[in-house]
Amino acid sequence: MHIDVYFDPICPWCYIGKRRLQRALGQRPAISAQLNWLPFMLNPDMPPQGMERQTYLLHKFGTEARVRRLLGALEATGQSEEIGFNFENIRHTPATLDAHRLVKYASEHGQGEPVVESLFRAFFVEGRDIGLFDELSAIGRAAGLDGGALDAFLDSSTDTSWVIEHNSQAHRKGVNGVPCFLLNGELALQGAQQPEILARLLDAAAA
Repeated sequence: MHIDVYFDPICPWCYIGKRRLQRALGQRPAISAQLNWLPFMLNPDMPPQGMERQTYLLHKFGTEARVRRLLGALEATGQSEEIGFNFENIRHTPATLDAHRLVKYASEHGQGEPVVESLFRAFFVEGRDIGLFDELSAIGRAAGLDGGALDAFLDSSTDTSWVIEHNSQAHRKGVNGVPCFLLNGELALQGAQQPEILARLLDAAAA
């Protein structure tokens, strides 16, 4: 089964959705799934240098009280999926164009899923700025990618247009929120749905 996963590595619900999809696949051991990680940029107009975290949150959600409520709910949901969200560690919200480029590069070298997981952990648990060259390089190297070739790639503009075009394609396909799972190019589901719901979608696609 081919599963396209539209995501953004700074989306906490995408992290939760990834874990729930993995649980759903664990409930369906007869299904062999190939995951294809595709870019969806929540902030396509984000400056390349990113934005100070609190400024970003207030701009996006309005008030400090609402931010606290939302982050508190996410922390509780994350615990149920064994994700230790540490939002206080995050000081900067990055642009994610280069992170998406890294995921494509890693996928071409058979390391897409580990790099996606590492990007989520680096940002949400360790508070690292995944918009920075050095951080992306370290994440790729830790996944076993050749450092010299990886750095040459990150230092170039290769696949920049690919990310922008696939982000646009996602919108044209009607994707307006992430995570979004597209199974065998036919059945789609948006949101970090519970594993049981995802498992039923897997059954429908398999049928």
